[in-house]
Amino acid sequence: MRAWVNGQLLSDPNAPAVSVDDHGLTVGDGVFEAIKVVDGRPFALTRHLDRLGRRAAGLGLPAVDVAAVRDGVEAVLEGEPMPLGRIRITYTAGRAPLGSPRVGGEPTLVVAASSMDPASETTTVVTVPWPRNERGALAGLKTTSYGENVRALAYAEERGATEAVFPNLVGHLCEGTGTNVFYVVDGQLRTPTLASGCLAGVTRALVIDWCGAVEVDEPIEVIDQASEVFLASTTRDVQGVSRWDDREQPAPGPVTTRARSTWVAREAEDIDP
Repeated sequence: MRAWVNGQLLSDPNAPAVSVDDHGLTVGDGVFEAIKVVDGRPFALTRHLDRLGRRAAGLGLPAVDVAAVRDGVEAVLEGEPMPLGRIRITYTAGRAPLGSPRVGGEPTLVVAASSMDPASETTTVVTVPWPRNERGALAGLKTTSYGENVRALAYAEERGATEAVFPNLVGHLCEGTGTNVFYVVDGQLRTPTLASGCLAGVTRALVIDWCGAVEVDEPIEVIDQASEVFLASTTRDVQGVSRWDDREQPAPGPVTTRARSTWVAREAEDIDP
């Protein structure tokens, strides 16, 4: 792994680099982005940086210095052979007293990169008993307040799955801990709208654009009618779901296979779509 913090590339990425009173650490007052690295180059970087800015504004953080972020991305990738990897950009409110109020100090900006293995073609998911709050202050934001996702993912792993999926407060299908959900009913590819409280995923947006998915909000039980389900995310791309709770189905199905083939072809055409 390589890491860059507030303008400096660390010689030892495991050495202490962020203050113990950083608000992102003490109360989760920060946002982040995960970006796929393909052959040493960041995929869809512009889209991710645009979304980072929107998330920072949504949390009330100062405007992101996009040029500095790009410098950090370049620094962690330079001279580092990485056929497949991920970058994590973390942006926090910076140092503050041990409590919830901010003091308006300098933000903290961290860029880190590491290799990763390709995702498997299919996976399994479970529904968790805790709903997403689609009306909450953090709805749709990817903040460092990730405890809810950690708990949900542990619940899924205890049941032999790699992802947990949330309904929202009205019982509609929402999202996974780090994925968007796509499903096929009567031959139509569907995914929840952003009003459901789900994350505005970069991969989600590209799949909708490239594969013609329809955005619709439906009760989570619609999954019982689905002929296919797949997850979409930065690290999974398009990944078929072979089991949801106790319901098994062949995967990847034909729609999922076409979506994955489209993804692979379009990703190869343009590194920054």
